[in-house]
Amino acid sequence: MTEKLIRLNQTKRLSPKLIRNLRERGIEILLFLAALSSVATMAAIIFFLLRESLAFFKEVSLFDFLTDTKWTPMFLEKHYGILPLISGTLVTSTIALLFAIPTGTIAAIYLSEFAPPTLREIIKPGLELLAAIPTVVYGYFALLVVSPFLRKIFTELPVFNMLSAGLVMGLMIIPFISSISEDAMRAVPVELREGSYAMG
Repeated sequence: MTEKLIRLNQTKRLSPKLIRNLRERGIEILLFLAALSSVATMAAIIFFLLRESLAFFKEVSLFDFLTDTKWTPMFLEKHYGILPLISGTLVTSTIALLFAIPTGTIAAIYLSEFAPPTLREIIKPGLELLAAIPTVVYGYFALLVVSPFLRKIFTELPVFNMLSAGLVMGLMIIPFISSISEDAMRAVPVELREGSYAMG
């Protein structure tokens, strides 16, 4: 009788393999739900963007949106031309690249070739920490520090100007340029370095 009870209890118990399979199945379901929620969020964003865009283009023609040279949505005479936004983006991006590429490359060369290891261990994490600063902080810095400083040099410069925006954007991307360039330089094999040194 006791042997039958023991066998009955053993059959009622779940095997370790079955328990492991059930846990893995539960984890798979949770991961699937997480992936599904991210896809649903993206689909909702696209849906609301399309809905609001269609409502906008019922009032403003696509031709005026693409060709109008004014962006004054808050004025009495409203204009919704995208050309000023595109041109402003291109100008500020050009200023940012002209400032950031030489500065970031020079910093990368110094860190890769000349900086002592102890100094490199301090400077490189500091540069990478700059990349974590929110863009709002950079914008606040541009408005309160950079723009007033530039207006002292260029007196006719307005408060909201492309030069200060471009310089601060360049300051934002310097950590990325210097970090990527420094990693690329340090990835060069020693044989190639010595060969280039030998060639002068």
